[in-house]
Amino acid sequence: MTVVNFLSLQHFWLLLLTRGLVGVGEASYSTIAPTLIADLFLADQRSRMLSFFYLATPVGCGLGYIVGSKVTSVAGGNWHWALRVTPGLGFIAILLLLFIVQEPPRGAVERKTDKPLIYTSWTSDVKALLKNPSFVLSTFGFTTVAFVTGALALWAPTFLMRARRVLYSHEPCQTPICDSDDSMIFGGITCVTGLLGVGAGVEISRRYRKVNPRSDPLVCAMGLLCSSPFLFLSLVFAEDSLIATYVFIFIGETLLSLNWALVADILLYVVIPTRRSTAEALQIVVSHLLGDAGSPYLIGVISDRVRKGKPDSYLLQFHSLGYALMLCSFVGAIGGGFFLATALFIQKDRKKAELYSQGLLEVEESADDRIVVPKRGRSTKVPVSSVLI
Repeated sequence: MTVVNFLSLQHFWLLLLTRGLVGVGEASYSTIAPTLIADLFLADQRSRMLSFFYLATPVGCGLGYIVGSKVTSVAGGNWHWALRVTPGLGFIAILLLLFIVQEPPRGAVERKTDKPLIYTSWTSDVKALLKNPSFVLSTFGFTTVAFVTGALALWAPTFLMRARRVLYSHEPCQTPICDSDDSMIFGGITCVTGLLGVGAGVEISRRYRKVNPRSDPLVCAMGLLCSSPFLFLSLVFAEDSLIATYVFIFIGETLLSLNWALVADILLYVVIPTRRSTAEALQIVVSHLLGDAGSPYLIGVISDRVRKGKPDSYLLQFHSLGYALMLCSFVGAIGGGFFLATALFIQKDRKKAELYSQGLLEVEESADDRIVVPKRGRSTKVPVSSVLI
């Protein structure tokens, strides 16, 4: 990414290619890292460690707004320099992973027997995960979180800038420095709400679990259902008071952040150890594909459709984007419904995964996963359907 930023406009395709490669690295890390935490810690301690890990998402996003806008401002509006900051941090992270992080034995911390774990094929793993209602429903619930956060990440600073123009009759300027203040404020809000929301979500769920074992999905549902009206109010009040808008965004994002660590914890305790990496990968693919990958584009399309055929003005640009962003509130409410449905199955799926992890329950195997022992020679793992009897 650093090298590409020094290239000309004609090499935009190379920027897209390298950004895609960065995404591959991020997805690989996001898939494996939570399973490593699961293999190191148990119960409440695992939840706390996951909360520390998932603090990086909102806090890092917020710091990106702050650092990016500040570097762009210092560089005289040259946004390329904002993208040249993170590669150095990534290199430091690689060194830490290579020389400090040690890979723990898979599922050993949960195992109460010396009997080895049974691994099945990827196809069997996917089929089993699709039959796990807690995993499927929580994945769709988290997809709505990704939808909302992805849309806000791209469009919230622009909406705040347009609100400022309408409210204070500011003339627009043509450099990236114009919206740096709004980006920094939104970034600061994202950082603080991430710290408060992730920590509060884990602690509320831990205390509520003493009276209700379904606390994790219920807290996630509460966060989404309660955040939706506050995000809606932030759009409604933007034309009258930016302070009120910032307050409602602060409350809405705090409630939205309750989900991050809890969703990861749900996945880890309803999925058996040998399928957790596959489950993480599926959840990431679905949440990005149906969530933050398309939500910014969809919001932009809706905003353009609202403006189509009407005389363009700053007020129309502000209102059209506000109407489009209202979709986030409704999507968040739908996500709350998914988590409420998850609460119906969470105890059964968790108990089943715990029994297997402790060696008290055998994993279901398909015919293609069994070990076939011939009359002569060594045993070989092949599909039963391929053996002639």
